[in-house]
Order: sequence, then structure tokens, then C-alpha cells
Amino acid sequence: MSTRIVTISHAWGAGGDNIGRSVADRLGFRYVDEEIITLAAEKHGLDAAVVADVEKRRGLLARILDDMADAPMIDPGVPTVLLMPEAAGFTRREDLRALIVEAIREVAQRGNVVIVSHAAGIPLAGRDDLLRVLVTASLATRAQRLAESAQRSKGDAEKLLKDSDAARADYFLRFYRIERELPTHYDLVVNTDVLTPEEATDIVVAAARVH
Repeated sequence: MSTRIVTISHAWGAGGDNIGRSVADRLGFRYVDEEIITLAAEKHGLDAAVVADVEKRRGLLARILDDMADAPMIDPGVPTVLLMPEAAGFTRREDLRALIVEAIREVAQRGNVVIVSHAAGIPLAGRDDLLRVLVTASLATRAQRLAESAQRSKGDAEKLLKDSDAARADYFLRFYRIERELPTHYDLVVNTDVLTPEEATDIVVAAARVH
């Protein structure tokens, strides 16, 4: 079966989001990133910010969720109302994860899509119409890019990237129970240390067309 879904995972500073947009444009596919969060939230009447906070493991809500029991988030009598902490509690972390995975699978099922978010290639693994791509680069290269684009010192940029990489590893562990992200989780690994965004795009598009 020909490729109908391309997932692009990427380290911050590797250029994966821009490459993903270019790939989608070249293939005539829809581009989806944080929209996954909105789709998951809207379908179940949740606040998108709540779902995103849990998914990204940041903010007070994420910390509260770690300690909450199984109380429902939604008042069954008012389907679209999000209850506050002092009310009935929160949906479990696992439930919110399930919502995001469900949204990823629904978007993928429609086909002709590039998903650049939420390690989408992991829950979609096994599909014969899927190309899973990792866009990466060395810490030094990524730090240089971030320092130039954000007008920061290279030292500050490296610290931000190390924190981001640690959060990414934590996400894989907590969300998918993957202790270490490996090249074998992907069908194609693209290193942008040397490759330009245009060259990387060409490689991904070519792989999608022959896959």
C-alpha cells in the first residue's frame, strides 16, 4: 500500500516542524501538529489547555494529576463543562493519554496527512501505509541554531535543549513506556547537521513515494 501517513518526530532545533510542513506541501497532504490536542479535547468536551498540560508534563495541573484518584472530570449532566479542582476531581492521566492516542489514530485513519507531534509514529506502528521519520541533529548544531534564532548565548541554548531533551525522554517513558528512543522506532532517520531543510524534505518525500 502507498504511503498515506507520514509521522515526523524531532528534537528541538533539528528543524522537523519546518520539514514536516514542506513534506505536506510537496505531497499534497494535510499538516497536523498541536491540532491533535484540540481534536481530542473537543470530542470529549475537555479544555484543550488541560489536555495539553498533561501531555507535556508541565504546570500545576500535571502535578495534581499525578496524585489524583479516578474521579471523573466531566459532570454527566453537563457534558461540555470542565469542573475545577475543588469540584469532582480530574480524569486520570491515563485517560487523557488515551484521548490523545485516539485522536492520532482517527486523524491517521483519514489518510493523506503529515503528523508532526506527540510521537505519533509510536501508536501507529504496524500500519502498511505509514512512514515514520525522525529528524535529528547534534546538540552543538541545535544549540547554534537556537542561539542565533532566539538571540541567546550558546550556553543558554544548550541548557534549554538539554532540558527539552530530558522532557522528551520523560514523555516517551510516561506516555508510551519506552525507556529509550531508538532509531529502530522509525523507518527513516534524517540528520540535519549537514542536510539542508530542502535536502531533508527531498529525502522524506522520495521515501514516502516509494514506500
